[in-house]
Amino acid sequence: MISLDNFQKTVQRPMVPYVETLTGGLVPGELVVMRGLVPEDSERFQVDFQSGSSTKPRADVAFHFNPRFKRSGCIVCNTLQNEKWGYEEITYEMPFEKGKPFEIVFMVLHDKFQVSVNGKHLLLYKHRIKLEKVDTLGIYGNVEISMIGFVSNKSLQGSQPSLLGTTKKNTGNEELPDSSQFVLPYFARLHSSLEPGRTIVIKGEVKEKAQSFAINLKPSDSKDIALHLNPRMKEKAFVRNSYLSSGWGEEEKHITHFPFSPGMYFELIILCKAHQYNVAINGMHTLEYKHRFKQLNKINVVEISGDIDLLDVRSW
Repeated sequence: MISLDNFQKTVQRPMVPYVETLTGGLVPGELVVMRGLVPEDSERFQVDFQSGSSTKPRADVAFHFNPRFKRSGCIVCNTLQNEKWGYEEITYEMPFEKGKPFEIVFMVLHDKFQVSVNGKHLLLYKHRIKLEKVDTLGIYGNVEISMIGFVSNKSLQGSQPSLLGTTKKNTGNEELPDSSQFVLPYFARLHSSLEPGRTIVIKGEVKEKAQSFAINLKPSDSKDIALHLNPRMKEKAFVRNSYLSSGWGEEEKHITHFPFSPGMYFELIILCKAHQYNVAINGMHTLEYKHRFKQLNKINVVEISGDIDLLDVRSW
């Protein structure tokens, strides 16, 4: 659950139908969070990110998110332009249950919306209308909303500097454009070793046809790997391990749900504690990993490889 401390603005117990202007519109990196309950007799409800609030003619809807509960249920997503609906994108996974509370997180990205419900990734919806045209939020249908919260771009991005000391994979001395420092395989030295209290944040996007990717934290003076994180898409396995004294240890795989999905944006946070690493993905605590490599003051390298587009790496 996203902590209340992160919200820039909240709306408590709004009446549905709810139509309200989004001051300043929507900006990539923002989150819109909704908590509520699906009544027992609900057949459907919808959340619409709109251009204006006109009803005649009806305002364009950039993103129509519409859970329907008849039969086994589905979620219909669509766009309304010039009073005409486009093609429906239907998701048959149904995370909402009648009579049960829910938390929906709409993450706004430059090319799509990314939606998770109750901490689990649900779907992606590519923009069909320019994001800058979205200025209104509408909630309709049979649903009870207890809170709407807005998390700004700034609190997500953090003000910590990107990692320096990146080894660039180029041959000449030419200055490379900024994004090139995140070419894979990626290698960077930490400004200071990964001791308790330190944090690493890795931001990226899983490729559409991804098989796996890996993140390694290691010392620079040996081949040991203190922490190996290895999500594997086909198996839906999130493998954790350490490579010590020229051999891999026992894999840890247990996880309540696999947090990655093709095309999805993620912010993976590794927090080093005295006895373990804590790993969170998109604000949700995902796993712990007990230290097997005990010389924490020697861990000073981050390596990232595999089927992702790497967007940022930060450490503090």
